[in-house]
Amino acid sequence: MPRTFSVNWDYRCPFARNAHEHVLAGLRAGADWSVEFLPYSLSQGHREVGDPPVWDDPAKAPDLLAMLASLAVQETQPDRFLDVHAALFRARHDQGRDLRREEVAREVLAEAGADADAALAEVASGGPLDSFRKAHEASEADYDVWGVPTFVVGDRAAFVRLMTRPDGDASASVDLIDRVVGAVGGWTEVNELKHTTLDR
Repeated sequence: MPRTFSVNWDYRCPFARNAHEHVLAGLRAGADWSVEFLPYSLSQGHREVGDPPVWDDPAKAPDLLAMLASLAVQETQPDRFLDVHAALFRARHDQGRDLRREEVAREVLAEAGADADAALAEVASGGPLDSFRKAHEASEADYDVWGVPTFVVGDRAAFVRLMTRPDGDASASVDLIDRVVGAVGGWTEVNELKHTTLDR
């Protein structure tokens, strides 16, 4: 029986990048996981009191573009989602590309093998925005989610900051994510463990 969990993301967060790269490495190595990828908007989660929801604010539309493009691929070209997901993280964090620009998002999707025109047409239809809003609001209501990456296992959720990226050893990524998921789903005695330093 596969290990089932969810994990959220926003492409702007380097810690989400780390976690998702490990998840992707495990999936590509054949890990026996059933993973749900959940979108979360840092812009919405961290907006100022009194500001309109980002979903309704045209000025925030560029901040949502990469997420909407990936959701469009996830919904309409699911066989391309994992490659697009990895490519968007890579474009943002390794290449410093501006994912708020439509031409950049289009290039990244195409480079990852997706039909970029179809994905962006789906974004324009409004469907991915509706999906994004519902997923974000459900994660806040159901699990009190406030950041990324948050892992959800059964009825438990935990924000998890992984400090490393995959190093080419997929089995190490599988072991790491299995330990995270096991801790989130079963280790309830500790609510927070945070190292005071990282160099000892």
